[in-house]
Amino acid sequence: MITKELNLLIEQLVTKFDEISEERKSALMGLVDFIQNKRNNNEITDLIFICTHNSRRSHLAQIWAQTAASFYNIPNVFCYSGGTETTALYPSVTQTLLSSGFKIQQLSKNENSVYSFKFDENQPSIICFSKRYSDIFNPQSNFAAVMTCTHAEENCPFIPNATKRISLPYNDPKEFDGTPLQKAKYEERSLEIGIEMLYVFSKLKTG
Repeated sequence: MITKELNLLIEQLVTKFDEISEERKSALMGLVDFIQNKRNNNEITDLIFICTHNSRRSHLAQIWAQTAASFYNIPNVFCYSGGTETTALYPSVTQTLLSSGFKIQQLSKNENSVYSFKFDENQPSIICFSKRYSDIFNPQSNFAAVMTCTHAEENCPFIPNATKRISLPYNDPKEFDGTPLQKAKYEERSLEIGIEMLYVFSKLKTG
């Protein structure tokens, strides 16, 4: 069962689908269609969320998408993330998700620390660290490449072995690092991504 605090937040977020613009809903349907086609063919769904540094938006999308799949009881969906270069998971991301109700453990402490995110005691933890999208930790074929920033999209015109490429750019909260708005903007971006990933999985036909 999803943790109580997180479940309460999700119950609020699913009431906000009307806040998503029609243009954005159209873009999100590309992801819906990919997952639905996989389900129709009884195949597992592998999603790699990609941004330049794999430090903020791509991790938020990975974690929220995996959580949304569980919330809507959509099995055999496996979410990953990667970048065009390796940096580190930014601390404000972990702080934001912790305040939303995710349980977090730091598994290693170095320049590119490894974290475990848990949204449900009965589901596997989501392991997060910064990596290239082609890292061996990620699927090497038959996945959807979901581009979460325009910079990565422009600098990666071709993702080898991706079955589908989907453009879902988000504004970068990094712009507010070191400002009084930092905490609020990271929370805003996280919840925006959460709403959209929940919307995607709510549109899937079950059974």
